[in-house]
Amino acid sequence: MKDVKRFVKVGDLPTGEKNNICDVPGVKVGHYTLNNETHHTGLTAILPHDGNMFRKKVEGGSFAFNGFGKSVGLMQIDELGTIETPIILTNTLNVGGVSDGLVKYMLANNKEICTICGTVNPVVMECNDGKLNNIREILFGEKEVLNVIASANDDFIQGSVGAGAGMICNGLKGGIGSSSRKITINTKDYTVGVLVNSNFGPSNSKALIFNGRPIGEDIYRINQSKNEYDKGSIIVVVATDVPLDSRQLRRVAKRAALGIARTGSYAGNGSGDVFVSFSTANITNHFEENSTRQIEVLKDDYIEKVFKATVLATEEAILNSMLFSPTVKGYLGEAKSINEYRELFEDMLINE
Repeated sequence: MKDVKRFVKVGDLPTGEKNNICDVPGVKVGHYTLNNETHHTGLTAILPHDGNMFRKKVEGGSFAFNGFGKSVGLMQIDELGTIETPIILTNTLNVGGVSDGLVKYMLANNKEICTICGTVNPVVMECNDGKLNNIREILFGEKEVLNVIASANDDFIQGSVGAGAGMICNGLKGGIGSSSRKITINTKDYTVGVLVNSNFGPSNSKALIFNGRPIGEDIYRINQSKNEYDKGSIIVVVATDVPLDSRQLRRVAKRAALGIARTGSYAGNGSGDVFVSFSTANITNHFEENSTRQIEVLKDDYIEKVFKATVLATEEAILNSMLFSPTVKGYLGEAKSINEYRELFEDMLINE
């Protein structure tokens, strides 16, 4: 495998070529970003494949580790075990407009919805960017949803972009981060990819752990910040080509919480920690002639490698979300980049 550009090596599993969620074959990601004096916000779209998601559904699972959130579509994922639209991330108060826009996109591409079959389940997830963004202004709808889906590609930038433009993590600039891991099960190679929108942790930075080192204590001493509670959130999307069913994918989604904990989080009362996972290995056809179908499913005895890959990729994705982000001055304040404290972790960075 070719060398991968990385800031920091987390764990002992190899990464994919891009070290992001698009290392899972077929997965694409796009951003729509709005940056000006009063707005730092946007949309991020994750496409499990570039076909018709309604007609070709993927197996999915979700888990709300701490349900202080307003996501749309998770109930049906848990009930039916499939995902039938792109997954869109945005800010809290734009969930309604983005959900409407995603429904309109799906209706335009699927004339059968609500005519010869049932409705569609849009999946929209959110974090609150209200410090850096004037979140009270509802800015996004169908136009922006079409834009972000059209922009999806097999590689993407990270940090203060898309839905992550206005996010703050542990009192520092957070946002979109991603990482991947390669695993081998019985001689067959697979990939696990994770994308996060990081917006969690106490604003005094004290809890932050950087690849095992509690640098938050030093940042706290430097800034002498007030001891504030965790009022943020984090969205985690896990993708894989390992053949897993919806029950197993829910188990995988739960492991994202361990990756978050490794960065110092204790999932505060006001933190919405919400996770979605999917597998591209088995497709459910909406229009199926047969009354039964056969799918390949990994035995639970072999799933531990998927769990480990999810934990490590989640941790590194969170660190990447901060390392890729610059300092941002926003609507009601400023979020410094973690790179302003680089002397605290410089020796841990990879030199490539």
